[in-house]
Amino acid sequence: MTDDVAVTESGFEELAEDVSGSPLWNEDLAPTTLEQRTWSTWNIAALWIGMSVVITTYLLGGSFIQQGMNWWQAMLTILLGNSIVLIPMVLNAHAGTKYGISFPVLCRASFGTTGANIPAILRAIVACGWFGIQTWIGGTALDALFTAVWSGWASLGGEIAGVALHTWISFFIFWIVQVVIILRGIEGIKYLESWAAPLLLFGGMLLLVWASYAAGGLGNVLSGSSALQEQKADFWLIFPGALTASVGYWATLSLNIPDFTRYARSQRSQMLGQALGLPLTMTAFAFIGVAVTSATVIIYGEAIADPVALIQRFDSALIILFSMLVIFVAQLTTNMAANVVSPSNDFSNLNPKRISYVTGGIITAVIGILMMPWELMSSLGSYIFTWLIGYSGLMGAIGGILICDYWLIRKQKLDLAGLFDPKGEYSYKGGVNFAAVAALVLAIAPVVYGFIRAATTPGGQVADPGFFDTLYNYAWFVTFGIGFSVYWLLMGLKRS
Repeated sequence: MTDDVAVTESGFEELAEDVSGSPLWNEDLAPTTLEQRTWSTWNIAALWIGMSVVITTYLLGGSFIQQGMNWWQAMLTILLGNSIVLIPMVLNAHAGTKYGISFPVLCRASFGTTGANIPAILRAIVACGWFGIQTWIGGTALDALFTAVWSGWASLGGEIAGVALHTWISFFIFWIVQVVIILRGIEGIKYLESWAAPLLLFGGMLLLVWASYAAGGLGNVLSGSSALQEQKADFWLIFPGALTASVGYWATLSLNIPDFTRYARSQRSQMLGQALGLPLTMTAFAFIGVAVTSATVIIYGEAIADPVALIQRFDSALIILFSMLVIFVAQLTTNMAANVVSPSNDFSNLNPKRISYVTGGIITAVIGILMMPWELMSSLGSYIFTWLIGYSGLMGAIGGILICDYWLIRKQKLDLAGLFDPKGEYSYKGGVNFAAVAALVLAIAPVVYGFIRAATTPGGQVADPGFFDTLYNYAWFVTFGIGFSVYWLLMGLKRS
């Protein structure tokens, strides 16, 4: 214990020294005070329910079945993937809870006070892509709602880039709503998620009950799920990519989870809240997606994977309104928590004195449009094999380095004031720890070729995979292991 840090009986540390004059400090990046650490187990679990109940989760299981799995193989793969990613999630969350620090501040310990911007911006770019995807889906839901309420909405003339004008208008309306919430700051997210979680669970259960009843029972629905398969495939051939995609889905949050757990009441709250909220909700909502999509084959004679398109088939305006409200809230809660908080802090870390959390959020919203989300979601195959697996390679490498540094090298002991000192222990050489940068590059290198092959193949799945294509299918696991090992070896050489 030092004079500049207060340590509680629970092991929490609070910065007592005034470091506000540091160029690395602003109010948004400052460690949370003990009074600010109010998030309970329910708040953390609700956060995960709010983030998991979203259309991209709904589509995930169906996309695995489309590639050749049966329904229970898809569910087990999703459950296993989310149970695996829960491990680095809890490990990285520990530092946030103990020290009250955000993800980019934690990165300073391993990458350096300046080098921390490398993993932070890589994480931010992925978040911008996700922000765009979720905003696009939310916009299409609004578009369907407006059409249901007013038939003249769909007749608004003209197209831009092959997309109807009314769809673009809906997209930007949803985008503006989110920008307004960004301007209100992070504390509102706690209340948004806690309020929305029961609504989302209720809406999902209602949809499942309706589908089961209308299609003659759940057993009948699941036995007909094979109709969703577009091709027959050996399970063990598609399992690696599907598992990596399941891990990759939340590989981003496994890094920046300290952005939320810095507000947790205790380590027990963050661990139990995440264990209850993540794997079960992801698997349950993916199951609802599979069951409902399978039921549409029986009810309508065709598979309707998009819940927005399904809701448009309903006759009752009241049901359409309620359903679209659930989708609107689902997209909103996921985007606000998963795809705004982290990049806002990450961009702020570039220049803390000039870029606030709010400014970082606005940057995120703008880049999210520029990344053309309608292209990222052009097909379910591209969604899995190019987007999810592709960025999981980046996230795995960073995660391996962070966990090795905090748990193995530093043994959960950080100099809290030093994280804001540009000339202190974490400044390394010129503010950059080149051991971390080298480990990051070496970890990513083996999966680059496979990513290029997948990105240039329609649907993302290479027909005759070679060694590097197979390696790419395990991208997160490969880069995590290499990043962890190489960083440990290089830091050991520096200490010797």
